[in-house]
Amino acid sequence: MAGKTDFTEDEWKGLAKGVTGAGMLVSLAHKDFSDSFGEATALAKEMSNQHVHSQSQLVRELGATHGTGFGMTASPAKVQQETIAALAAAVTVLTAKAPDELEAYRAFVLDIAQTVAAAKGGVVPEETAMIEKIKLALAS
Repeated sequence: MAGKTDFTEDEWKGLAKGVTGAGMLVSLAHKDFSDSFGEATALAKEMSNQHVHSQSQLVRELGATHGTGFGMTASPAKVQQETIAALAAAVTVLTAKAPDELEAYRAFVLDIAQTVAAAKGGVVPEETAMIEKIKLALAS
């Protein structure tokens, strides 16, 4: 099992940014201000849930992440570009350093994305399309 100490600070920040960014991407895919609070709450709750209950040490430690790695004024384009890049880099880092944790990371990211999508009023096509982009980044 791998954890935070197995990665450089930059690698760890990238792993965390991929997870939280995936939740943000799905939330931004369907812009409805009233949904944003519920989606942010769903993201935080699922992170906390994984921090406590995951069988993966990596996922438990990433579940303790606070913040998103993005500033309050980050544009949707910047969030998408940096999240997709972070996810692709995460796959590379995990393949090299902790291949046994790669599937747990992928599942965690997709769980976060699905949880945020379902948080308010059900999943809409824009959210589904964003989840497909996340899946592609995780397949790299």
